[in-house]
Amino acid sequence: MSVTAVRTPAEYESQLRRYLYDRSEEGRAVRVGEKEVSERAEIVSRYRDLFSREQVDALHAAEEAAPEGDERERLYRLRKTCEAGVVSAEMAEREDALENAVLAARVEFKGEQLPLRSAQAKLAVLADYSEREDLGQVTADRSAEFNADRLEVLQAGEELESEISGQPDMVARNEEEKGVSLHELEAALAQASDLSTAAYVLLRDRWFERLLGPEREQVPSSYHVAYLRRLSPLESTYTKERAVEICMDTVKRLGFDLENEPNIRLDLDDRPQKSPRACVIPSDPPSVVHLITRAQGGLHDYQAFLHEAGHALHYAGCDPNLPYTFRNISRDHALTEIYSYILEAITREPEWHAHYFGLSDDEAVQNAEATTFLEAVLYRRYTAKLQFELDFWGRFNEDGGAPDGYEERLTEATGVRYRADGYLADMDAGFYSADYLRAWIRSAQLRDYLVREIGEDWWRNAATGERLRALFAEGTRPSSEEIAARLGYQPLDIGPLLRELGV
Repeated sequence: MSVTAVRTPAEYESQLRRYLYDRSEEGRAVRVGEKEVSERAEIVSRYRDLFSREQVDALHAAEEAAPEGDERERLYRLRKTCEAGVVSAEMAEREDALENAVLAARVEFKGEQLPLRSAQAKLAVLADYSEREDLGQVTADRSAEFNADRLEVLQAGEELESEISGQPDMVARNEEEKGVSLHELEAALAQASDLSTAAYVLLRDRWFERLLGPEREQVPSSYHVAYLRRLSPLESTYTKERAVEICMDTVKRLGFDLENEPNIRLDLDDRPQKSPRACVIPSDPPSVVHLITRAQGGLHDYQAFLHEAGHALHYAGCDPNLPYTFRNISRDHALTEIYSYILEAITREPEWHAHYFGLSDDEAVQNAEATTFLEAVLYRRYTAKLQFELDFWGRFNEDGGAPDGYEERLTEATGVRYRADGYLADMDAGFYSADYLRAWIRSAQLRDYLVREIGEDWWRNAATGERLRALFAEGTRPSSEEIAARLGYQPLDIGPLLRELGV
């Protein structure tokens, strides 16, 4: 078949499924450290006939001819995936070159050469404040050396996306794809951030003192965030060795036997080149779903495991009779993040800490408060990140991608000092920050709903699992905002979120 051959939507969906499987498996192998060289470009080349402007046009024509409803939505998602594939085909070699350069990068620390990713992971477990500062400095400096390449890739990708989509405005393009106003979302999020500032400052001062100690700077650098998130001074309580056992049992209380779930493949091993960031890779839902974590000790291991378990159970629990598109292709990530957040929220329940770790009631309340602090840090960081990204893309066609406002916004919001030259490494595609934040609102609404409908013990009640299972079965078809309506909330109702942030 020539590169200009055009498939019917059914043929296209079938071949797309094969391509996404191969690409996901390649990405998984690199991410978990099984491979040190990414060959994504070769996979894109192998399936290049899937991604052409002629195919985009054909899918668009089929979409416009379809009646309103699921079929038109399915064709819309196939078209947008095809558009993204055209961009990926053009960008794959550049993206591989950048990824491989980062994988090959080394930093020197205390006479030892460390892979850049291993150094980034080490920041979470390094106990000495000054050593973390030193390692963070050299790691951030080394990462920033790739900024010219990152910006070149970003600019080239955006130029292609603008051309193929016909929409030169990145913000408008993403608003159309997500079906929401990003500026209205930002306004609601900023309101929640402002209203919770007083509560946050109290938490921040208390937990900075406990977690970073008296030698910390008044405004500590972002090099210490991974250490903060790990709640490292509590490591002796939340040990690396018990994380799998306790998380499996936590999920089992909701009615999910994760350990024996045939569709979920666990990768919990520690490898030098394995990314420290936990993830789920849904290669072919519901039958092939990878849950990947890299435990390092500390409460963050438990939170990350439960967070990713929410994703895994969602993808592995979708109805296998759904069209492939509604099992693995969504408009954005806001839906599946609801389910990751609701499972992670279990770690904010004091009784969970008391039950599994033998803590007194006072100790359990205190440690649960630490998780609320972490939640508040991350919420405020992502709100500031969305504000920066809206500014960034709003002026992108004029300045080509400047860091203006990144350091200032994130530092003011969190009380942690961020480097301006970290903005590109922190840039997720497609306003993922907005998806996280929509899920933050929705997960708080879902928890509020579960407490009302099931009770305060929602987090250890099989009735919760049954309600989640019904949602999982719908796959990726609903939007986050549709879930809000089913729960009885307006999409931007921030009341439940404010209660979770301590207001």
